[in-house]
Amino acid sequence: MRCVIARFPFDLFKNEVERAMKGVKPEPVTGESVIIGRRHYPVKQVGEVITRQDRRDFSAREVTRALTGLGFTCRAAPAPVEPGPDSAAAAWPTSLV
Repeated sequence: MRCVIARFPFDLFKNEVERAMKGVKPEPVTGESVIIGRRHYPVKQVGEVITRQDRRDFSAREVTRALTGLGFTCRAAPAPVEPGPDSAAAAWPTSLV
């Protein structure tokens, strides 16, 4: 599949992406992620490996679009967790009266 990432054209194939990521240890997922094999990788990590560009040069959206087009399952960033009433933060007084 032909795609453009960071203004550069790439011909990507699913089996080549899988081969490139084989043996690469996934970084902790904090944003968008993609499932390759049985592993969850950050989209930016995969983009850096397959394009050989610095991850600051492209957006997660560009890589997600390309990987989805190849048939990979991509997931959105996890929602931030709000502290609940049982958390330690809720036990602290809010005013010093």
